[in-house]
Amino acid sequence: MINKHFLALAWLGLAGSVAAQPLNPAIDPLAARYSALQGTSWAAAAGYVQNKAPLFSVRPDLRLAPASTLKLLTSAAALDAFGPQHRFQTQLYIDALPDGHGVLNGNLYIRAGGDPTLGSSRVQGSLNAEQLLQRWTQQIRQAGIRKINGDVYADISLFEGPSIPAKVNWQNIGNYFAAPATALAFHDNSFQIHFAPQARPGAWVEVRSTQPQTDGLRLRSFVTVDAGSTKDNAYVYGAPGQYEMEIYGTLPATRFTGYTISAALPDAPQLLTDLFVQTLESHGVDVSGRGMLLEEAPDYEAMRLLYTHFSPPLQDILYIVNKRSFNFYAEMLLRQLAVHAGHKGSVEAGLNELYRFLRRQGISTENVLLYDGSGLSRDNQLTVQTLLELLQVMAQRPDFPSYYYSLATLQDRGDLLLLRRFLAPFKRTQDVHVKGGTLDGVKAQAGYVRDQNGELIAFAFIANNLIAKDEGINRFYEDLLKLLLQQPQK
Repeated sequence: MINKHFLALAWLGLAGSVAAQPLNPAIDPLAARYSALQGTSWAAAAGYVQNKAPLFSVRPDLRLAPASTLKLLTSAAALDAFGPQHRFQTQLYIDALPDGHGVLNGNLYIRAGGDPTLGSSRVQGSLNAEQLLQRWTQQIRQAGIRKINGDVYADISLFEGPSIPAKVNWQNIGNYFAAPATALAFHDNSFQIHFAPQARPGAWVEVRSTQPQTDGLRLRSFVTVDAGSTKDNAYVYGAPGQYEMEIYGTLPATRFTGYTISAALPDAPQLLTDLFVQTLESHGVDVSGRGMLLEEAPDYEAMRLLYTHFSPPLQDILYIVNKRSFNFYAEMLLRQLAVHAGHKGSVEAGLNELYRFLRRQGISTENVLLYDGSGLSRDNQLTVQTLLELLQVMAQRPDFPSYYYSLATLQDRGDLLLLRRFLAPFKRTQDVHVKGGTLDGVKAQAGYVRDQNGELIAFAFIANNLIAKDEGINRFYEDLLKLLLQQPQK
């Protein structure tokens, strides 16, 4: 016989769980409207920030590939380790003093500090490639040096191990969005490939030039014109250190201007060192030796520091990491987590520090399996509950404004571009800050919205195994966001 008292308790427990998730009954009917979700694995969760009160939770512990919403973890850990105003350093040293004629009978050293922004024009306040080389050369001349009887060394010992995470697929390697992370970065570790104009459908598209120019680089283009497309569908195939690259895919037809794509530099530290030597010589500083890389740090205590170059503040770097979903900066920051903890900057050591950060926040890592810091690998796994808890924790921190304003809004050209035309008529676009994530078969959104009373709500949505390329999944996410924006129900 079934115990009636037990049934009553069970019913009360069920009622309590439903009441704890007041919007859960609305989710499945919404999902049923969208054929894009058929055959997929998806999860969604949302809750208030201040009191952690849940609003809905559907498969919160299902492990899914997060795509670029993983950057929320990496940027949060970087803020925790360094603070929003931290600036990364790159230093110039000499191992002898110049004589009375301006001759340095010794060597010049670049001490790499893992600054992701060297020679980049992406971050406000950063010197671009030409400005950087000019600034460094000016510092050498101001030190009275007119001739270097020695070499220019770049110390890249701060990082170690593979420069690209192990699970990044071959189609991505070689492209700017999978640029290798190096202790000495330059020009976002990428270069531009300029194609000649070509308007004839199906015709081969030739490479016209590259910028910056790299000695020894050989490109073979197998790219053809797709007259029916307006998008870049060309992929560069080449591994780190590989100077022979092949380009496959299609580009739109162009009659006059040509087309430009970006690819990963095969060896950014060597390129920067070589260009520094060339710039020195073009400005009257003769260099008898050449540019070389060091994988073991020399004794800087015995040297003279000439100049320290500072990156823009971390909060400005995070603006690019999250609003522009820039993989390269995220991977550089992952390695910086290891350096901050006293280790060499490797993927493995960086991930260990990322796990430790989560656990310090009281967030379980049982359902977290990561291979990179950017979300580029399809093998990364975490749950919407992990993202939700992280977002709620970050909202309580004093550095939260740097985190919050690094996320995309509907006014940005970044992550929410696809949602802009859906949510804009709702007139509450200023109340949405989101980090998006997209990979083949993956669409994710996570971030914050404000309810009708201005209270902050954190949310996370992930869908895997999507096969349709329509915008149905974005409309589903829009419906979920509207539910949150309309809280509390009046």
